[in-house]
Amino acid sequence: QVQLVESGGGLVQAGGSLRLSCAASGVIFRLGIMGWYRQDPGKQRELVASMTFGGSTNYADSVKGRFTISRDNAKNTVYLQMNSLKSEDTAVYYCNAGVPGSGIYWGQGTQVTVSS
Repeated sequence: QVQLVESGGGLVQAGGSLRLSCAASGVIFRLGIMGWYRQDPGKQRELVASMTFGGSTNYADSVKGRFTISRDNAKNTVYLQMNSLKSEDTAVYYCNAGVPGSGIYWGQGTQVTVSS
C-alpha cells in the first residue's frame, strides 16, 4: 500500500508564495508520474502540474510561469513551488502518484487560501 502525505498549505496574501510537498511511503520500487491537482467546492478536480520520473513536466495554462513542479526520486517526494499567488488559486490541493504495477494514489489534500 502506498501513502501520500502532503504538507505546506496555508493562508497567504495575493502575490505571495507557498511551497507544497508530498512524500510517498510504502512498498515502492519506482514512482511513475507525480502531480498536483486542485479542487474548489462545486467544481471538478483539475490538473495543476505533473512530472514524469524522467523530468518531463506539464502545467495548466493558468499556472504557467508562476508554479514550478519538481521531484526528488531518491526521496519519493514531489514539490510544488507556487509564486505570484492569486485569489483564484484558492483550493484544496491534492498530490497524485502513479505506481507502475500497483495503481494511482491520492493524498488527503491540503488547503491553500489566497487572500486578496
